[in-house]
Amino acid sequence: MQATTYQALRPAHSSFVPIRTLRYHVRTWGTPGSLPPLVLLHGWMDVGASWQFIVDALADAFVQGRHIIAPDWRGFGRTAMPAPCDSYHFADYLADLDRLLDHFAGDRAVDLVGHSMGGNVVMHYAGARPARVRRLVNLEGFGLPATTPQQAPQRLAQWMDELRAFERGALDLKSYASATEVAQRLTKTNPRLAPGKAAWLAQHWAAEQADGRWRILGDAAHKITNPHLFRAEEAGALYAAITAPVLAVEASSDSLTQWWKDKYTLAEYHQRLAQVRDCRIAVLPDCGHMLHHDQPEALARLLQDFVA
Repeated sequence: MQATTYQALRPAHSSFVPIRTLRYHVRTWGTPGSLPPLVLLHGWMDVGASWQFIVDALADAFVQGRHIIAPDWRGFGRTAMPAPCDSYHFADYLADLDRLLDHFAGDRAVDLVGHSMGGNVVMHYAGARPARVRRLVNLEGFGLPATTPQQAPQRLAQWMDELRAFERGALDLKSYASATEVAQRLTKTNPRLAPGKAAWLAQHWAAEQADGRWRILGDAAHKITNPHLFRAEEAGALYAAITAPVLAVEASSDSLTQWWKDKYTLAEYHQRLAQVRDCRIAVLPDCGHMLHHDQPEALARLLQDFVA
C-alpha cells in the first residue's frame, strides 16, 4: 500500500537569485520583518526542501515576522552549475553564503542553522564573518579527521585518479524507475523517516528525466575527493574567531563514531568545540544523522529556544 504523501503546513516560495556566476535556487517562508532572518543550510547530497519538516514544526509565534531562507547549495537541487563541472571546493560555499546574505539580509546579522556539510560551512563562515551571525546552530557538522602534510602526495594522486573515473562515468549516481523507488531509497538509508515524508521528499530530492528515469538532484562530481587536506589547526582558528553563541546538536546514534571509528572521535570534536568562546552541546534522543527528519518537533523546540 502506497504511503499518503506528507502535506506541507507552511508551503515554501521558490525563486532563483543571481549569486556569483549562478542562478541560486532558494526556498523561503514568510516575509522580511522585525526579527533576524533564519537561514537554513542543508548537507551533502541533500536539498533546501529537506528543511520543510522543521519549518512546519516551528511555533506560530516564532515564525511570525521572521523571514526563513533555505538555498540549494551549488551543484545540488535546482542550483545548477553554468557549465559542466568536475570539481567543487569548500571555500565556494562560504562565498556563496556571503552573497546570499547580501541579497536577503543586507547589513543585518542573521541566525544560521547548518546540517552536516552545511554545519561545517556555518562554523567556518561565522569565524570569517563574525559580525554577520547573531546565533549559530550546528547540526552534526563535525568537520573531518585531522591530517598531516605527509598525506598530501597520496591525496592529490587520489583526486586525479577520481577525476579520470568521473570522466569514464564510474562515479555516476544511481537512477530510479519512479518517485516511489526514490522514496524507498530514502527510507532504506534512514529507517526513521516516515513513508509519507519520504514520498514528499522524493519529489524534491530527485526529478524525472527525459528517459523516464528519476535521478538525484546532485552532481556526481561532489563524490570526488577534495584535493586539499583538512587542517584542524585552521578550523580551530576559525572556531576561536566566532563571536555568536553556538548550539552544537548531536544525534543520539553517534554517527561520527560510525563513520570514522577511532580515526576521529566525539571527544576530539568536543575538544575543537572548546575553542568556541560561547558553545553549548545538546544531544537529541532517538535520532540518527538526519535528525531534522527524525525529530523535527524536538529539534524545532531546541532551535527556537536557543534563537529566541
